[in-house]
Amino acid sequence: MRPEVPNGKQDSRGGDAATLALLALAWTLADDRRADRLLALTGLDGAALRAGVGDPAVLGALLGFLADHEPNLIACAEAIDCTPEALIAARETLSQ
Repeated sequence: MRPEVPNGKQDSRGGDAATLALLALAWTLADDRRADRLLALTGLDGAALRAGVGDPAVLGALLGFLADHEPNLIACAEAIDCTPEALIAARETLSQ
């Protein structure tokens, strides 16, 4: 499920970071309680989330949401077959 990253490096446009963020978003939204918490803590609503799905700032905010709650960060990483560090690196890439 994890995107292939040649030589362990991310695409200079943040493409792999965005892919990881979208996988993390799908994982987050698969659970109603987690989805409600995401919306409450980020201040986004469903419409803003849908509109911002291609926006690196919104994807970075999602990864920040996961980073702020380590159990979810670890569970998400396991579910999408990556490491928590990869999610943190993706957040940093998207936040640039």
